[in-house]
Order: sequence, then structure tokens, then C-alpha cells
Amino acid sequence: MTRPHPQPAANPRPGRAALAAFVGTTIEWYDFYIYGTAAALVFGKVFFASTMNPGVATLLAFVTFWAGFAARPLGGIVFGHLGDRVGRKTALVITLVMMGLATTGIGLLPSYAQIGAWAPAGLVVLRVLQGVAVGGEWGGAVLIASENAPKHRSILYAAFAQQGSPTGNLLATGAFFALSALPTPAFLMWGWRIPFLLSAVLVVVGMVIRLKLEESADMQRVLQRKRTVKLPLRDVVRDHWPVVLLAAGTLPVINVTYFRSTFALSWATRELGYAQGTFLGILSMSLVVQFLMQPVGAWLVSKIDMRRAMCWILIPEIVLMPVMFHALATRSYWIAVAGMCVSTIPSAMFYGAVGGVLARVFPANVRYTGLSLAYQLSALVVGGGTPVLAQAILNATGSIVGVAIASGLYACVSLVCMLALLNRTGHRADELSSAERSDAAEWGADNAAGGPEQASEGGALKPAG
Repeated sequence: MTRPHPQPAANPRPGRAALAAFVGTTIEWYDFYIYGTAAALVFGKVFFASTMNPGVATLLAFVTFWAGFAARPLGGIVFGHLGDRVGRKTALVITLVMMGLATTGIGLLPSYAQIGAWAPAGLVVLRVLQGVAVGGEWGGAVLIASENAPKHRSILYAAFAQQGSPTGNLLATGAFFALSALPTPAFLMWGWRIPFLLSAVLVVVGMVIRLKLEESADMQRVLQRKRTVKLPLRDVVRDHWPVVLLAAGTLPVINVTYFRSTFALSWATRELGYAQGTFLGILSMSLVVQFLMQPVGAWLVSKIDMRRAMCWILIPEIVLMPVMFHALATRSYWIAVAGMCVSTIPSAMFYGAVGGVLARVFPANVRYTGLSLAYQLSALVVGGGTPVLAQAILNATGSIVGVAIASGLYACVSLVCMLALLNRTGHRADELSSAERSDAAEWGADNAAGGPEQASEGGALKPAG
């Protein structure tokens, strides 16, 4: 007689997992975003020759910014493999330590005037380590929140991990805003280093929380049933490559934040005459809007047909991003605030929902790898290249029009790919996706819906169709 597999208990505290995901991603994104802010304001002056043309120096600083994005797929592959083979928690602890060490190292890095070409070389190495760390962080954080949640609420719980992005960005922007009161020589000499050195303190806080974290319920099932695969990347590429490509194609619109923050910060302060502190204040207001609107997007996508929700969210973004650039170009403070904040709403709603949506489209035993690979491929192609593309267009044309058009096209690509993905994998949050049905065939329908304990919190999901 075959003994049944022991069933992992439903996580009695899904809120704790969501909080751990939020705190960890906040720290990781704080570390990642302070680099973008410093690249726009400082790195061209500190880590490159003083005789270099300022526009070229800024462009090269943005290229080092892109190096972090180039490394993110590697992080997604390495930590996706670890997360699918050993567990989500182990991968997330390592990514946090790696990010903290790299960020603190940047804060201690000597300038070009001190060590010459070794300065930008060291900057690139440390930025690559940041990229590897954040490449492994995002997918794991989304999964530790969504897989520990009642299945019918997984998109909402995944939004906790997404909240770390605006919070980390707000902390990064706030740190530089506070330091903008320093005299320029002091800011360039040592002031900009303070936010990087603070990372060491934040990482200790994050480690305390993550070490107490339980493994996700879905991963417990995979481990207990010995359903791990030897090479998750091989299985994802062989069996799920259309889903990976479509999932990656849904994500360009989340990178419009680099039009708003990294590029716009440089453009507005260098070309339009905005004071550094003034524009950082405008950015901070838009980040508050992002923080507030992300859960709204997750709620909307959870309640109605996801295809309809995505149309409602993304179509306005096609228009609002170009409008934002023209609002900034008026040089009117309140028009700039309105343009920045209103244009943030659609992409914020999308970002709040997309982690939970994409977590549904891969089977549990390769989910970390598939989710991370899709996200980081998009980051490689689009994310880090966004400020480089924008600066190159501006340098070539002398006009912001081309940049505005490019920003609107991001939303078009995301909408087309999202609709295709949802048609392929399932388009209602209250129904099992095609990947979840595959897991249900292995675990039994009750387990795939989160187990009896979770079902009692709000009911099991329905089979699609």
C-alpha cells in the first residue's frame, strides 16, 4: 500500500512572508536606485576624467548603470536554479548579503582623481555584483509572498514584494534630497557616499527578518514530492520558452520609471534649469503616488478579467508618458508635478499586479527560474538601456520629442504581449492558470488550490473553462 505524501501545513502567517518580501525588496531596490540617482548627479564627475565633455561623461555613467542590468539575467539564472533546487529562502538570504557588500563597496571606492582608470573599472565590477543580486531577488521575493498566500489572493500578496520598489526608490531619492543641501564640493567629495554606506545597516535589519522566514508552501510540496529538476533553466527553455518570451515582452512598461527618474533627473537639472533638490522633491511625490497605486492595480486585476484590466491600465500610459516630458519642459513647478504624478499612475498599477500575474504562468518546480529569467531578460534589453537610449536620442536630435515617443512605445509593446500571454495561460485570477492545472494534476486539485487550510480563508480556485 502506497503511503500518501505528507502535506505541508498552510503557512499560518502569510502576512509575515509578505512583510519579509517587502522589507527585503525595499533594501535591495534602495541599493539599486541610489546608483541610478548617483549616476545622474555624481558619477560622471567623480569616476571619469574632468577633461571629458559633461554630456559624454553622463552617458558613460549611464552605461555603467546599464552594466547592472546586463548582469541581472545571470543573477536570475543562478539564484533561480538555487531557489528551484534548494528553496526560495536560501536564495533570498544570499542575494541580500551580496547586494549589501556591493553597495557598501561603491561607497568606499576611490575617485578617478585618486586611482585613474581603476575607478570606473571598479565601479563597473561592483555594479555587476549589484545586478546579479537584484536579478535573483525579485523573482524569489514575489514567490515567497504569493506562494504563502491563499491562492485566490496570490496577486494581492505578491504586490507586497512590488511595494519595495517605490519604497526603496523613495528612500534613495530622499537620501539624496537631504544631502542636496550640502555645498557642491562637499557633496561631490564625500556627501554622495553616505547613502551607499548606510546600506550596511539596512542589510543587517533585512537579514534578521529573512532568517526567520519559513519556506513557501508550494516549494515545500516540490521538495517533499522530490519534484525538483536537475537543471531548471534547461527545462524552462525547452518546455516554456514561448511563455518566457511573452512574459519578458509584458515588462517594458515598468522600465518607464527610468525615463522619469534617472534620465529625467539628468535632463531636467542640466538642460531645463531645475534645481537638484527641487526635482528630487518632484520625484519623491511621484513615488508616493506609485506606492499608493500599486495595490490598486493588484486589486483590479484580481477582481475582473485580467485582459480588460490590463487594457484599462496600459492604454492611458501610451499617452501620458509623452505628456509628462512636455509638462517638464514648461519649467512650471506645479505643471511638472502634475505631469510626473499622473503619468506614474498607470505604470504603478501595472507593476503592482504584474508580479503575481507572471508567478501564475510557470509550474512550481521551475517557477523561480522562469519568472526571474523573463523579468531579467526584459531588464537587460530595455531597463538599463532606457537612460542610455534617451540620452543618445537627446544628444543626436537636441529634442525631447523622440524620447517622448519611445516612452509611449514601451506601453504598446507591454499591452500586446500581456494580452497574448493571458490568452495562452488563463485570464481570470479566480481560476487556475494552465501551469497551476499542471501542478494540480500532480498534487491533486485541493493542494493546488492551497490546501484545506488556505481554502477555508476564502475558497479554492476554480478550474479554468
